Amino acid sequence: MKQGTSLWNVSRVECGEVTELQDEVAVEFPLTLVVNGKEFATMVCSPLDLEVLVIGFLASEGIIRRKEDISSLSIDEDTGFAYIELTKEVPVVSTMEKRWIGSCCGKSRAFYFQSDAKTARTIMNHFQLEPEVCLQLMKQFHAEAQVFKKTGGVHQASIATREGLEVTFADIGRHNALDKLLGHMILHQLRNKEHTVLFSGRISSEVLLKISKMGIGFLLSKSAPTDLALKLAEDLNITAIGFVRDDRMNVYTHPERLKTDVAPSFSEMNKGGIDVD
Repeated sequence: MKQGTSLWNVSRVECGEVTELQDEVAVEFPLTLVVNGKEFATMVCSPLDLEVLVIGFLASEGIIRRKEDISSLSIDEDTGFAYIELTKEVPVVSTMEKRWIGSCCGKSRAFYFQSDAKTARTIMNHFQLEPEVCLQLMKQFHAEAQVFKKTGGVHQASIATREGLEVTFADIGRHNALDKLLGHMILHQLRNKEHTVLFSGRISSEVLLKISKMGIGFLLSKSAPTDLALKLAEDLNITAIGFVRDDRMNVYTHPERLKTDVAPSFSEMNKGGIDVD
């Protein structure tokens, strides 16, 4: 089994002094998906939890909806190929040609809007969390960030209940970390009504759409959102909370899910959200 990190000999220069030491870096691994005998996509990822990554990616792309849609799945880590046989034919459209899915942001995921129209969901539940629970979950989330602490080169995503984190995945690609969550939910038939997603990176439109595909209406991130992500969060009924750090957080959309003594209404909020001490 491949490892998520590797050791490199480096020369550290600090205050004019040079020290020879070993540094732990994140491994970057290309994985090509072959679906029903045809090359479908090559993604760049961390070589960890590849089964849930493949399942989550296929679900995110609208190729599968449940684990029963897959008749067989095998991964050859030595060659970097995943072989998936489905119980149905893959729809062939122009945007479904083999493509390279990079580990970075932006154009590497230029096609994601095509499948999102079919798979994004408006969240209908009214699950609530107290601010102190949100802050405690983020503290647990940071404590789980072992690969990041070693390398500084990965994103992390978790699914949690109010009692604590249920599962955590790390990957060099932020979208991969979220796809692993989705794959885990599908593989284990995880109910999503009272779950929260915690995420290490920026809340972009792509991230927000992936949360909607999980059917989860509560997102906590230690980072900032984008304008388009917040517009989507409002439309899809998702509570987006950013800058969850220390004892503070910014509640940008649907604050009614935050269980406080005085819950502000939308008419009392400005477009920048509210700040909770």
